[in-house]
Amino acid sequence: MKQTAVEFLESKITGYLKTIYKAEIEQAKEMEKQQMWDYIESNYVNGENSLAFHKEEFEKYYNETFNK
Repeated sequence: MKQTAVEFLESKITGYLKTIYKAEIEQAKEMEKQQMWDYIESNYVNGENSLAFHKEEFEKYYNETFNK
C-alpha cells in the first residue's frame, strides 16, 4: 500500500500527540487529496472522456491505492 506524505507523517507521530491532532491529521489528508484532484482538473483537456468521468476514476484510484 502506498502512503501519502500526510500518512507518512502520521505514522511517525505516536501516542498522545496522535490523539490530540487526530482532527488536524484528517483535515490534512483531505487537503492533500483535494490538491491531487486540483492538479488533474487544472490539466484536464477536453477529450474522449468528461471531467466527471475523470473525477470518478480519480476517486476509485485514490481509494484503491491508499486503501480508503
